[in-house]
Amino acid sequence: MSRTHITPSTEEDSAYVRQQLIAYNATHVHEALRNRYEELHFHIRNESGQIVAGVISTLCWNWVELDILWVDAKERHRGYGTQLLQEVERLAREKGCDFVMLNTFSYQAPDFYRKHGYELMTMIENAPTGHQHYYFKKNLLPENGGSASQ
Repeated sequence: MSRTHITPSTEEDSAYVRQQLIAYNATHVHEALRNRYEELHFHIRNESGQIVAGVISTLCWNWVELDILWVDAKERHRGYGTQLLQEVERLAREKGCDFVMLNTFSYQAPDFYRKHGYELMTMIENAPTGHQHYYFKKNLLPENGGSASQ
């Protein structure tokens, strides 16, 4: 009987594992979508040239995942978050994506995303302790259905 050992991974080991999963996933994704991966990162600078807001998102297959949307606390309620969110959605539509998904915490901006048409998919209580972790999705497809990626 062979013995296995769990050991910490190096960056090289982690890259190998990641590539194996990517290869496996590719066998289950429509050929037209397999190589669709693009980082969509934008920011807004103030008159002084300082970054006051930014978004980090990723187009993968037929959706965009918004990872980070940040607006400096002193610059909030000036429309920067809305501008960045709308730019991500515009590019997602332009590139044929079906939806945008994201997650946020109760102390961040769940109401902001609801206001912009995002639908709550699930919420995890006490993550982090004393707060909620929300997962949202916004469909970009026309009301009559279909797929932007087909």
